[in-house]
Amino acid sequence: MAHVSSLPAFLDERTMAALSALALRAAQAVLSFRKADLTVRAKPDSSPVTEADEASEGIIMEGLARLLPGVPVVSEEQAGAASRPQASVFLLVDPLDGTREFVAGCDEFTINIGVVAEGAPVAGVIAAPARGQLWRGVVGRGAERLACAGERTGQARRIRTRAWPGAEAVALVSRSHLDPATAALLDRARIAVRRPCGSALKFCLLAEGSADLYARLAPTSEWDVAAGHALLVAAGGALARPDATPLRYGGAEPAFRIPGFVAGGDPAALMRFT
Repeated sequence: MAHVSSLPAFLDERTMAALSALALRAAQAVLSFRKADLTVRAKPDSSPVTEADEASEGIIMEGLARLLPGVPVVSEEQAGAASRPQASVFLLVDPLDGTREFVAGCDEFTINIGVVAEGAPVAGVIAAPARGQLWRGVVGRGAERLACAGERTGQARRIRTRAWPGAEAVALVSRSHLDPATAALLDRARIAVRRPCGSALKFCLLAEGSADLYARLAPTSEWDVAAGHALLVAAGGALARPDATPLRYGGAEPAFRIPGFVAGGDPAALMRFT
């Protein structure tokens, strides 16, 4: 877990508001493509990409260059040309998390902006354009959810994870990427309630206390997880690798890959799954 002492000096309320506004600006661009005839292309890893992904990334990258000049940014659609950040502070961006859901007309897609300091995520902003919601949090300072109308936000509501509810625990499972190892873990844990969900929205539901566990034992990428990881910890939850060691960011794994993780709203209960 990141500590307050490790927060970058720029990470104040004004910056979080600006990052939120940037995510909402990108969200509006993404929504403008929903009824368009999208061209869906396959990237080298076989994942899909569309004009909406690229438009969102362009807005975010330009905005971050103005807001935080000199701070390195690793974004999904430019990651092929990115090297491991040498700076202790950098950002991880997924301009459209849940492209499959977006193309299918599902509302479970998000825009993720995460701030990493010394290998640990310390702040995260996640916008859900089709749901008109935005979540944000800073480790050690708390987390909140806001309703959005276009690029305007309503009053922020503080959120927090919930204690483990025992037999009523809800596990979130990937709508597009549920793997056999994760399914086996949930079977061993005897968690009966399993709710399919796409994108980083799963972290948001954990953070606000609507669910209890999200495990993914198949590989994913740092930009898919960093913002949600920070939000979850800010709201009182925890995330770890399957062997219970901390998950570190910065490209230590090839191509910014993450071999797997387990996330939960109740840190004490999470230990039984790692």
